Amino acid sequence: MSTRSQQTRQSRSLRRSNRRRDVMGEYRPNDRPGAAEAVLGRRRECAALDGLIEAVRGGDSCALVLRGEPGVGKSRLLEYLVSRARGFHVVRATSVQAEMELPYAGLHQLCASLADRLDRLPAVQRDALGGALGLGSRRAPDGFLVALGVLGLLSEVAQDRPLLCVVDDAHWLDRASMQALAFTARRLHAESVAIVFAARLPDGERAGVTEPAGLPELLVEGLSDRDANTLLRSLLSGPWDEHVLRRILAESRGNPLALLELSRSSTSAALAGGFGLPSAQPVRTRIQHAYETRIAGLPAESRSFLLAAAVDPTGEPALLWRAARRLRIDPEAAMDAVGVGLLKIGDRVRFFHPMVRSAVYWAASPAERRSMHRVLADVTDPAADPDRRAWHAAHGASRPDESIAAELERSAGRAETRGGSAAAAAFLARAVELTPDSALRRARALSAARATHEAGDPDRALTLLSLAETGLVDERRRGEADLLRARIAFTTNRGSEAPGLLLKAAGQLADHDVALARETYLEVVNAAIFAGPRAGDNGQYEAARASREIPAPRPPRPTDLLLDGLAVRVLDGHTAAVPHLRRALRAFTKPDLSPAEGLRWLWLICVTAVGVWDHATMSVLAARHLELAREAGQATALPFALTMRCVVHVLDGELSEGASLAEEAQTVAEAVGTAAPIYGALFVAAWKGQESECLELSRRADDGVERRGEGVGPVVSRWARALLYNGLGRYEEAADAADLASREYDQLEMGIPVWSLVEYVEATARAGAPGRAADALARLTELTRASGTDWAVGIEARSHALLAGEGEAESHYLRAIDALGRTRLRGESARAHLVYGEWLRARGREDAAGRELRRAHELFTTMGMEAFARRAAGELAAAGETVRTIAGSAETDLTPKEVQIVRLVREGLTNPEIGARLVVSPRTVEWHLRKIFGKLGVTSRRQL
Repeated sequence: MSTRSQQTRQSRSLRRSNRRRDVMGEYRPNDRPGAAEAVLGRRRECAALDGLIEAVRGGDSCALVLRGEPGVGKSRLLEYLVSRARGFHVVRATSVQAEMELPYAGLHQLCASLADRLDRLPAVQRDALGGALGLGSRRAPDGFLVALGVLGLLSEVAQDRPLLCVVDDAHWLDRASMQALAFTARRLHAESVAIVFAARLPDGERAGVTEPAGLPELLVEGLSDRDANTLLRSLLSGPWDEHVLRRILAESRGNPLALLELSRSSTSAALAGGFGLPSAQPVRTRIQHAYETRIAGLPAESRSFLLAAAVDPTGEPALLWRAARRLRIDPEAAMDAVGVGLLKIGDRVRFFHPMVRSAVYWAASPAERRSMHRVLADVTDPAADPDRRAWHAAHGASRPDESIAAELERSAGRAETRGGSAAAAAFLARAVELTPDSALRRARALSAARATHEAGDPDRALTLLSLAETGLVDERRRGEADLLRARIAFTTNRGSEAPGLLLKAAGQLADHDVALARETYLEVVNAAIFAGPRAGDNGQYEAARASREIPAPRPPRPTDLLLDGLAVRVLDGHTAAVPHLRRALRAFTKPDLSPAEGLRWLWLICVTAVGVWDHATMSVLAARHLELAREAGQATALPFALTMRCVVHVLDGELSEGASLAEEAQTVAEAVGTAAPIYGALFVAAWKGQESECLELSRRADDGVERRGEGVGPVVSRWARALLYNGLGRYEEAADAADLASREYDQLEMGIPVWSLVEYVEATARAGAPGRAADALARLTELTRASGTDWAVGIEARSHALLAGEGEAESHYLRAIDALGRTRLRGESARAHLVYGEWLRARGREDAAGRELRRAHELFTTMGMEAFARRAAGELAAAGETVRTIAGSAETDLTPKEVQIVRLVREGLTNPEIGARLVVSPRTVEWHLRKIFGKLGVTSRRQL
């Protein structure tokens, strides 16, 4: 053959090889004007990605999820996206299945190169994100603060130039990284940031798993028949039978990777003569089998080199070459693995496709995999990366080994500071499996169960707890195990089961740890409140009796005073308990209260303040609770603190502030992946008189019984409906709802059940059946008279006035107005003016009635309590008065988010602080402020 002919064949082969690599997705920059045609058969997808890039270049932020089956071309589209992002700062992460159990592994890949900007973040966010990235932290990172830190960090980086974040194989992203990145993607607004994920469609093993959820998605499907045919013919170098080609096209369903591998795995005879047999295997299985066949055909040393690369999730070339030297693999044999196109070694070690890594790993025998993990442990620097060394050693162990288990336990302590409870749980769970001593294994299983529960995985925690309980005879340990089981039950299903389990645990602990036993009895009370009346005999009586047999230490802690007071209330009645409960309230308001104690118990003590009608103390304690939760960055405590503070604002008539906190509670719960408490939003909707929203939230509260066993939900929802219907003047409906909210309690819990009596009295009186409320008034009076606060006096007097005869009613009305007027409870004060005005009008005293009704209408309108305002306006109209509409402020032109920002600016918060409060980036706050300045005609923060 002539030299020219050889050159021609080599040229054709090279062009065909280049065309194959370009089609299948290896990166090759493309700056042609016809960008939307850069990927074969992907004009629609490329056009969408071009639009995303232009939007971000113009100052917007975008998030997108590319979803499709393995091999369909998602990675190639990501490469195309990167090639179009000229002038962007680009950061990338490729998730690895082996790292799914290591919290923040994916986030480290994506954000480690941006760590030089961490100093621009608020201190708590900087500390949390630095810990998640392995840069050191004073405490275990909280998921919410990490998510806020990611949002702030990306916003800071994008100030210089637009930022593109690309996450490939997002279905293998560890849970902590996914929560942080998905949350960030949902909060992007005007930062010039794009976050694009590529993820597989959920399969049978991951049915229902759709993270990252709540983001726009682009479904990447197989190529059209025409494009698939073009691709297949470009991949084949010899003659082919048309029937065989059609079969390959049909079996591949347009999947580009399947076309590549099926064409490679088909013999020449089968292609040319049509002698191959069709396969009934799914496309994914056939691709996997094709890779396994190719791997099996390699020399043993090349296979070992590939296995070392598959076992190491870091992708560090230096580590891989150290492993190769330890295995005495010839460099030429190693490069054979690269030469066949399965592996690429550059700044990182990358497989041609994630399925190659999976095929290599699972094609090896269990003994070969364990051996390779041991090699990786040996070549990992114990000083630089002791935890990954322990992780490899654990996966290399074939039998229990105390030295490895102990090292894993030490790694758990370090990992908790870096990745929180989830990281500690991963190491502890493996340590349990490798611990030979049964007693030590039970102790480690209990620690692992505790960490797993704190990490939010109750099912796995229960499995580990069962291991800890097997053969457990130590009563103290048994009590700790029972306590953990009870807490898991309370977290997952706040129904009747948790109080009984907590009671059992407290009994086990009473002889061994008095302080913990008394705290557990207090948890019984807390759990019983959530369980509601459905729990029946919910353990409070037994807890109260048992707590009296365990005297409090001297001096008593605030929690001891609270437990003693609540025990008196349960056993001796509300009147006897009030002095004890007030003593507990004073203890919790002292400045030396520890943050840990405050975060754990301030919600319950706020409920106690409501029970003794002490609004001033409730307000102070709710503010303190929220302050502690913000300072500690405890996202699990923050929604409860926000909800209680929201209730205070609503009672004070500050509905906009309350709505802002309710929205923040929803956002925080979303960030950490927990169910958001809806009671704050329900309070706001009920007082505002927003019927459709209130009823929808009420329905969701009712659903909490079925989903979480939260029996208090229907109680709150019925009270809210009663309040709503009283505002709307639909008194029979209000009476029915209020009656249902309180009738099931033998002894009324503090707060909402008692407030339902107030609504029932007003509803029955206005419905013309005051006699029905006599028993409710008697129960209410018993609870208000013992407290004697202005709140209690005012509510009691107003309720008595509604049912009193002609000679007594007016004095009760005047007393109610006077007492409530001395409080910050503007909504209740306005209602006193309203019902007094209605009473006066019914008796023909039009002038006096007009004064009270106008005052009520003015207060309701100012506070945004629309239903009660309409009720007052209706009374005024019936008296012949023209109701004037109160002019709105300039704030009425602002969106709710803008109103929130204006209020926070007035409080003196900076843009980063406002962003942290509203869970948006500082850039988004700045964008909103520009719009606010324009609407209000101001030019500075000072003018606001």
